[in-house]
Amino acid sequence: MAPKPGGEWSTALSHLALGVVSLHSAVSTAQVSRGAAAGFLLQVLAATTMLAPGLGTHEDCLAGAWVATVIGLPLLAFDFHWCTNGHLMCAGCFIHLLADARLKEEQATCPNCRCEISKSLCCRNLAVEKAVSELPSECGFCLRQFPRSLLERHQKEECQDRVTQCKYKRIGCPWHGPFHELTVHEAACAHPTKTGNELMEILDEMDQSHRKEMQLYNSIFSLLSFEKIGYTEVQFRPYRTDDFITRLYYETPRFTVLNQTWVLKARVNDSERNPNLSCKRTLSFQLLLKSKVTAPLECSFLLLKGPYDDVRISPVIYHFIFTNESNETDYVPLPIIDSVECNKLLAAKNINLRLFLFQIQK
Repeated sequence: MAPKPGGEWSTALSHLALGVVSLHSAVSTAQVSRGAAAGFLLQVLAATTMLAPGLGTHEDCLAGAWVATVIGLPLLAFDFHWCTNGHLMCAGCFIHLLADARLKEEQATCPNCRCEISKSLCCRNLAVEKAVSELPSECGFCLRQFPRSLLERHQKEECQDRVTQCKYKRIGCPWHGPFHELTVHEAACAHPTKTGNELMEILDEMDQSHRKEMQLYNSIFSLLSFEKIGYTEVQFRPYRTDDFITRLYYETPRFTVLNQTWVLKARVNDSERNPNLSCKRTLSFQLLLKSKVTAPLECSFLLLKGPYDDVRISPVIYHFIFTNESNETDYVPLPIIDSVECNKLLAAKNINLRLFLFQIQK
């Protein structure tokens, strides 16, 4: 099926521009990376194919779409997904689109062609990922260009301008600077010549930042010595409130731990009106006791990631005394590392976590 006459010239001009830019990029990067030059030459080939007589069909456009789309990408990530029409999305944008659709109660769509996208409908494009790994990228410290596959090693181990710390940081030296200045600084660093009393004051201040972390681990070890310990895998499912302006919340089916029946609820950004308009994403949850108790039930509890998830959650222990009159906790933060990790949970159809419950005996 031939393209429509009205869009013939605009389509031809766009492919011609793509071919010229790609050819220039191939020549410019040939000395830096042959892999990158080959990738740009593929784009030239795709554009030429689109301009050839008789090859301007819709099917041909879809076949070359993955090549033509690369030039418009920021190329900030190695993982790329493509929709059923061949349009590419980096992993971060793909997860963000799925999370936004969940918050707006809509079907996620490709930003280019508006076809439906999901984790089951889209897959990774390994060919593009390989090509992107060979594209030149600028080091953030020395501004030299390297293939993306070598950039991380260069920035961590080889770059003379990478930010480093003084070897005397363990006794309080706060110096940060480029690696090529490290030797000069360490030769003149004043911390090795400080008196014992001065060093003790510095070390005491540093120890305070580690005590909170040790308190957490000691609390966990103490809880593991309790007689009554229970844990279970919980699955949060998305629901909507019945309000005029509906809000998204999550709830688990009833489950039994420590011979009691429980339910977990969660909400996004503390149920703000339009969480999809905010770049910052948080989740908070509450634990509800559904069964009746004859005496107050004092418990400690924490939520961690499930055994098959890769989301990063920092352990935080919460405490509550459950009674028949006070059978639900306040909403407490789910300690996710950042908004990117929160988007990973929101993008999933269900949120799978692991709950630990410790009954405090008196």
